[in-house]
Amino acid sequence: NRSSDLSLLITLINMFLQFTSPYPCKVDSHGHPLKDQGDGQNCLFDPAAQGYLQKLLVVMAVVCIPWMLLTKPLYLRHKHKKAQSYSINSPYPDTVGLTESEGEDDEVVHHDDDNDGPGSKKDHKGNRGFQFSEIFVHQAIHTIEFCLGCISHTASYLRLWALSLAHAELSNVLWNMVLHTVLQTSMLDGMGFVRAIAIFLAFGFWALLTIAILLIMEGLSAFLHTLRLHWVEFQSKFYGGDGYKFSPFSFATILEGEDET
Repeated sequence: NRSSDLSLLITLINMFLQFTSPYPCKVDSHGHPLKDQGDGQNCLFDPAAQGYLQKLLVVMAVVCIPWMLLTKPLYLRHKHKKAQSYSINSPYPDTVGLTESEGEDDEVVHHDDDNDGPGSKKDHKGNRGFQFSEIFVHQAIHTIEFCLGCISHTASYLRLWALSLAHAELSNVLWNMVLHTVLQTSMLDGMGFVRAIAIFLAFGFWALLTIAILLIMEGLSAFLHTLRLHWVEFQSKFYGGDGYKFSPFSFATILEGEDET
């Protein structure tokens, strides 16, 4: 029974818009969920328990915003102060933070804010200083961008729903304007042979438009939109672009290195 199905989209929207509501779905006077409403606002389980769970998820989402904003700058500040205190108390302050280089022949690709990023200016001696204000502003920009991206990227997936709606409407138009018109026309009554030829030609034209528009054009459009969603909205959540630059094995490169030595 599709009228009793739970709508995930409506439930997620109501989690924020109806945060103060005691029940996240429609209930009767005794607090029991109503069934078969047909509007997707049915409860997944007990209304009171679902209400508490949704409020908890909303609170956790809101708490994550200051957590993203403050955790990294305060941690870097604590790390910097700890390094300063250690360098002051160390008998060899010039060697603090120096480690052996690993993989000197490999080119390392960094996109981290800790290396030559905001808050790491050089003084007149070439040493890097710590600027908490710049790191905080940089992290605030990233936090705002991430929060807006969560909403815009999620809403961007609605383009697939729009594509399915356009596909259904185009299918309806092609059927009503081409094949259904010929099948229901009264001008060909009594002309069996002519009617058969007209239906055959109409079917060929309808099949051509169906393959050209609905299958090829709509299929290519859905493929491109899905590919874009995969690379932009989905991959941007965890792809950073860090690591070592790929250098394929090559005897020519080895021989060139031997010649240089």
